[in-house]
Amino acid sequence: MCDYSLHAVASRAATAGETLVTTRFDLTSTRGFAGLDNPRVAVCLRPGTEIAFTADVQRERMMFHQNVGTRLARFRQIDLDSPMHHHDALEFSNGTIVLLTDLIPGQKATIVQLPANPVESTSEPAQTESIAATDNPVTA
Repeated sequence: MCDYSLHAVASRAATAGETLVTTRFDLTSTRGFAGLDNPRVAVCLRPGTEIAFTADVQRERMMFHQNVGTRLARFRQIDLDSPMHHHDALEFSNGTIVLLTDLIPGQKATIVQLPANPVESTSEPAQTESIAATDNPVTA
Protein backbone atom coordinates (compact mmCIF):
# COMPACT_ATOMS: atom_id res chain seq x y z
CA MET A 1 0.00 0.00 0.00
CA CYS A 2 1.03 3.58 -0.32
CA ASP A 3 0.09 5.95 2.47
CA TYR A 4 -2.65 8.57 2.02
CA SER A 5 -0.05 11.33 1.69
CA LEU A 6 1.34 9.75 -1.49
CA HIS A 7 -1.90 9.79 -3.48
CA ALA A 8 -0.57 12.66 -5.62
CA VAL A 9 2.63 10.72 -6.44
CA ALA A 10 2.90 8.15 -9.25
CA SER A 11 3.18 4.66 -7.79
CA ARG A 12 3.66 1.02 -8.69
CA ALA A 13 3.68 -2.32 -6.89
CA ALA A 14 6.89 -3.83 -5.51
CA THR A 15 8.42 -6.95 -7.06
CA ALA A 16 10.36 -9.71 -5.30
CA GLY A 17 14.12 -9.30 -5.35
CA GLU A 18 14.22 -5.63 -6.34
CA THR A 19 16.29 -3.07 -4.47
CA LEU A 20 14.52 0.03 -3.18
CA VAL A 21 15.74 3.26 -1.62
CA THR A 22 14.06 5.36 1.07
CA THR A 23 13.04 8.64 -0.53
CA ARG A 24 11.49 11.99 0.26
CA PHE A 25 9.04 12.63 -2.58
CA ASP A 26 8.80 16.01 -4.29
CA LEU A 27 5.79 18.16 -3.39
CA THR A 28 4.95 16.05 -0.32
CA SER A 29 5.96 16.08 3.30
CA THR A 30 6.33 12.33 3.45
CA ARG A 31 8.82 9.59 2.68
CA GLY A 32 8.57 6.10 1.34
CA PHE A 33 10.27 3.68 -1.02
CA ALA A 34 11.27 4.26 -4.63
CA GLY A 35 13.10 2.10 -7.15
CA LEU A 36 16.72 2.84 -7.90
CA ASP A 37 15.80 3.55 -11.52
CA ASN A 38 13.08 6.14 -10.84
CA PRO A 39 13.13 8.09 -7.57
CA ARG A 40 9.91 9.96 -8.44
CA VAL A 41 7.70 6.86 -8.44
CA ALA A 42 6.61 5.46 -5.08
CA VAL A 43 6.93 1.70 -4.72
CA CYS A 44 3.99 0.33 -2.77
CA LEU A 45 4.40 -2.65 -0.47
CA ARG A 46 1.65 -5.02 0.62
CA PRO A 47 1.30 -5.86 4.30
CA GLY A 48 3.53 -8.84 5.07
CA THR A 49 6.26 -7.91 2.57
CA GLU A 50 9.67 -8.77 4.04
CA ILE A 51 12.66 -6.53 3.32
CA ALA A 52 16.35 -6.52 4.21
CA PHE A 53 18.31 -3.28 4.43
CA THR A 54 21.98 -3.13 3.41
CA ALA A 55 22.92 -1.53 6.77
CA ASP A 56 21.34 -0.96 10.18
CA VAL A 57 18.33 1.28 9.66
CA GLN A 58 18.37 4.94 10.67
CA ARG A 59 15.23 6.81 11.64
CA GLU A 60 14.73 10.49 12.24
CA ARG A 61 13.90 11.70 15.73
CA MET A 62 13.27 15.30 16.78
CA MET A 63 16.83 16.62 16.49
CA PHE A 64 18.92 13.54 15.72
CA HIS A 65 19.09 10.22 13.88
CA GLN A 66 18.49 7.00 15.79
CA ASN A 67 19.86 3.60 14.84
CA VAL A 68 17.07 0.99 14.91
CA GLY A 69 19.69 -1.70 15.50
CA THR A 70 18.64 -4.23 12.89
CA ARG A 71 18.24 -4.71 9.13
CA LEU A 72 15.31 -7.09 8.67
CA ALA A 73 11.70 -5.88 8.67
CA ARG A 74 8.16 -6.71 7.64
CA PHE A 75 5.86 -4.07 6.17
CA ARG A 76 2.59 -3.46 7.99
CA GLN A 77 0.00 -0.76 8.54
CA ILE A 78 -0.77 0.76 11.93
CA ASP A 79 -3.41 3.10 13.40
CA LEU A 80 -5.90 2.37 10.64
CA ASP A 81 -8.68 3.86 12.77
CA SER A 82 -6.99 7.29 12.44
CA PRO A 83 -7.57 8.25 8.79
CA MET A 84 -5.42 11.41 8.83
CA HIS A 85 -2.29 9.74 10.24
CA HIS A 86 0.47 7.87 8.46
CA HIS A 87 -0.17 4.13 8.43
CA ASP A 88 2.72 2.61 6.48
CA ALA A 89 5.29 1.16 8.86
CA LEU A 90 8.01 -1.43 9.23
CA GLU A 91 8.14 -3.90 12.09
CA PHE A 92 11.75 -4.89 12.63
CA SER A 93 13.05 -8.23 13.82
CA ASN A 94 13.78 -6.72 17.26
CA GLY A 95 10.13 -5.63 17.64
CA THR A 96 10.67 -1.93 16.87
CA ILE A 97 7.95 -0.35 14.69
CA VAL A 98 8.94 2.65 12.56
CA LEU A 99 6.73 4.69 10.24
CA LEU A 100 8.11 4.85 6.68
CA THR A 101 7.89 8.62 6.83
CA ASP A 102 10.41 8.58 9.72
CA LEU A 103 13.12 6.72 7.75
CA ILE A 104 16.21 8.69 6.75
CA PRO A 105 16.32 9.10 2.93
CA GLY A 106 18.97 7.20 0.96
CA GLN A 107 18.81 3.82 2.74
CA LYS A 108 18.72 0.78 0.44
CA ALA A 109 16.66 -2.35 1.01
CA THR A 110 15.89 -5.48 -1.00
CA ILE A 111 12.49 -7.17 -1.17
CA VAL A 112 13.15 -10.60 0.32
CA GLN A 113 9.64 -11.97 0.08
CA LEU A 114 6.21 -10.78 -0.96
CA PRO A 115 3.15 -12.01 0.94
CA ALA A 116 1.09 -14.78 -0.59
CA ASN A 117 -1.72 -13.63 -2.85
CA PRO A 118 -5.11 -13.85 -1.18
CA VAL A 119 -7.23 -16.80 -2.26
CA GLU A 120 -9.87 -15.66 -4.69
CA SER A 121 -13.38 -16.87 -3.98
CA THR A 122 -15.23 -18.66 -6.75
CA SER A 123 -18.60 -17.47 -7.98
CA GLU A 124 -20.07 -20.98 -7.85
CA PRO A 125 -21.13 -22.33 -4.46
CA ALA A 126 -19.24 -25.34 -3.24
CA GLN A 127 -21.00 -28.62 -3.97
CA THR A 128 -21.65 -30.87 -1.04
CA GLU A 129 -22.86 -34.42 -1.06
CA SER A 130 -25.97 -35.12 0.85
CA ILE A 131 -26.58 -38.53 2.34
CA ALA A 132 -30.21 -39.47 2.35
CA ALA A 133 -31.56 -42.07 4.73
CA THR A 134 -32.98 -45.01 2.92
CA ASP A 135 -35.39 -47.73 3.94
CA ASN A 136 -33.20 -50.35 2.26
CA PRO A 137 -30.33 -51.43 4.50
CA VAL A 138 -27.00 -51.93 2.81
CA THR A 139 -25.68 -55.46 3.14
CA ALA A 140 -22.15 -56.49 2.67
